Amino acid sequence: MLMQTEIERTFPRSSQGHRTSQDALEQVFDVQMHAYEHEPYLPRSARVDCLNRLLAMIEEHESEIIEAIDTDYHGRSSHETRLAELFVVRSGILHARRYLKSWMRERRVPTGWAFLPGRNRLIRQPLGVVGVVSPWNYPLQLALCPTLAALAAGNRVMIKPSELTPRFSELLERLISETFAVTEVAVINGGPEVGEAFTRLPFHHLLFTGSTGVGRKVAVAAAGNLTPVTLELGGKSPVIIDSSADLALAASRIAYGKWMNAGQTCVAPDYLLVPQGQSSTIAEHLTKAVRGMFPTVLHNPDYTAIINDSHLARLRGMIEEAREKGSVIVEIKSGEEVFDKSSNKLPPTLVLSPGLKTRLMTEEIFGPVLPIIEYNTVNDAIHFVNERERPLALYWFGKDKAIRDRVLKETISGGVTVNDCLWHLAQEEQPFGGVGASGMGAYHGEWGFRTFSKEKPVFHQSFFTGNWLLYPPYGRVFEALYKVLRKIV
Repeated sequence: MLMQTEIERTFPRSSQGHRTSQDALEQVFDVQMHAYEHEPYLPRSARVDCLNRLLAMIEEHESEIIEAIDTDYHGRSSHETRLAELFVVRSGILHARRYLKSWMRERRVPTGWAFLPGRNRLIRQPLGVVGVVSPWNYPLQLALCPTLAALAAGNRVMIKPSELTPRFSELLERLISETFAVTEVAVINGGPEVGEAFTRLPFHHLLFTGSTGVGRKVAVAAAGNLTPVTLELGGKSPVIIDSSADLALAASRIAYGKWMNAGQTCVAPDYLLVPQGQSSTIAEHLTKAVRGMFPTVLHNPDYTAIINDSHLARLRGMIEEAREKGSVIVEIKSGEEVFDKSSNKLPPTLVLSPGLKTRLMTEEIFGPVLPIIEYNTVNDAIHFVNERERPLALYWFGKDKAIRDRVLKETISGGVTVNDCLWHLAQEEQPFGGVGASGMGAYHGEWGFRTFSKEKPVFHQSFFTGNWLLYPPYGRVFEALYKVLRKIV
């Protein structure tokens, strides 16, 4: 890579860590920008090499990654880390590597009759230096999935991981510095003030994953540089259970989607809409399904803890508010388990008929608490969803195709899974992203490649063209030709 020796003297691979000051942030950005300017279009071989090194990094250090995330959570299921993080990143890398040649190919675009024999082409170019701000809930997946897409598109990448997962963030910084030159990928650790400074850098694209409130601040910070942003936010993702649904099957799949990572998932079901009179029955099915997955909770390594005391207190406060307002609270746990203030786990909890003005129904829950609300007709369910901010995900369970299609067409959400939860996120052939308060833009698969590319339209004019007939001075020839053009376009 051009200028590599000079850059490595400034930032050796083994000492990329702890760059937290504003000057250091800008210096790393300048280094990557300098590298991009000297090599603005990386060949496919260089991009594949980056993807291969990223894949080797996560596979060779899988046990360290699992241990670091488990430490940060004080109890994170290793199986969930392997499936929801390592597997997802690996799948994304393999998919990008498989289709990269096709994604990079110059596209032929139809040319209007009036402009023949000229021809249109579409060229996909790297944007330059991309910023990725990742959250704590899936710290590996949500840092590296955008990164692999940006690398496939030929960009340089700076990553700001969450300070709420310090063990993992430090590990990621070390592994990236050992795997990549600072001209390729760099990790910047630090607290909120570092994150704010990071979002003010003049990136060519900035991808942020996190809460809607912080996403608004990121958008404002990026706007100062007219930096385009992809915002992967959250919101209250509903589940609509139709009267035609198989309740036992639906409950099993909802339980898996809701209580993976103890509900700390941006696309986790946030609340259930169920037919009138069915809340108790569905609660029974859910209780049975959860107990089948988690016979015990408190000391069960398969059941993930809440990330920190602050989030745990927030969730407990939500439950207590609902209890005080008269809601029925169902804690799904073994009878002898006691969850006192020293516990960092919260049992799977159902809340029947929560007040619509409680925090459970006005804020994203992001935890193992599931409100259940009854509706009379499908019109009521659709209206309930539509009068709230547009969610990141929507789930529908049932067999009635007509009602299913009504829900799909009459509600707007970032994505949908029918008769299951979460799985639309894992589809590399589909875009993943939010809408409105749940985000903007999309990535995954080719959609990620396109997000981090400039699709540049190019018109190739032929040497044999009659365009000169339209040049001034204007007169009868122009008028005659203009009449012809109006007819053929």
